[in-house]
Amino acid sequence: MTVRIARVTIPEEKRAEIALTYIYGIGKSSANQILAKHKIDKNKKIKDLSEVDINALRQEIENTYTLEGELKRQKQMNIKRLKEISSYRGTRHQNGLPLRGQRTKTNAQTAKKFRKRR
Repeated sequence: MTVRIARVTIPEEKRAEIALTYIYGIGKSSANQILAKHKIDKNKKIKDLSEVDINALRQEIENTYTLEGELKRQKQMNIKRLKEISSYRGTRHQNGLPLRGQRTKTNAQTAKKFRKRR
């Protein structure tokens, strides 16, 4: 029995808490909140959940959370908006540099290496 939630195949051998994090947009804390709301043990494996539990999780996740493609699109639109208004963070995104105040003289080699060449 393959379990699919939000167009993502959930691994059946994993604990419910970890398996839900395979969905882009759901982390460990969100997974724990969802499981607690539906009174499902977080240590129970996905293959051991009943069909009713799985359907309840599916309904909760798909109706409440912004996930996968929609979330990625939203993220890209936010970055595009920052670039268009020429904010500090926007220009740092354009130049491929760290944007949250990290030092760049010595520790930003990875960011500098992948920076777009002009």
